[in-house]
Amino acid sequence: MTRGHCLCGAIRFETEASPQAASVCHCSQCRRQSGHLWASATVSKATLTISGPIKWFDSSKTAQRGFCPTCGTFLFWHAHAEDTISFSLGALENPTGITLEKHIFCDDKGDYYEITDALPQKA
Repeated sequence: MTRGHCLCGAIRFETEASPQAASVCHCSQCRRQSGHLWASATVSKATLTISGPIKWFDSSKTAQRGFCPTCGTFLFWHAHAEDTISFSLGALENPTGITLEKHIFCDDKGDYYEITDALPQKA
């Protein structure tokens, strides 16, 4: 079981599914919302149970971001046309058993840092 929660604990989530596509996102939206970059993993939306007062924000025409309206923790990313959902790796309870697989939106990364590990980098 993979479990996580926001900073204040008002929102909790869990899944029995094995998370896939664990990645670090360098897009400008994730950097703005998180303060640097965002690490997440993906599961089928049907396998993720979310409890609490989640607030959804349409961050683009194609996707939305879920966060806690009390503490502001950014927890979820969901593309409108997909049946999957990504959740924040930083919100998980340890041990996670998850290993990062790649970096995404690397062409959009900030100019103030370099990606120095050996993981694949997607444009």
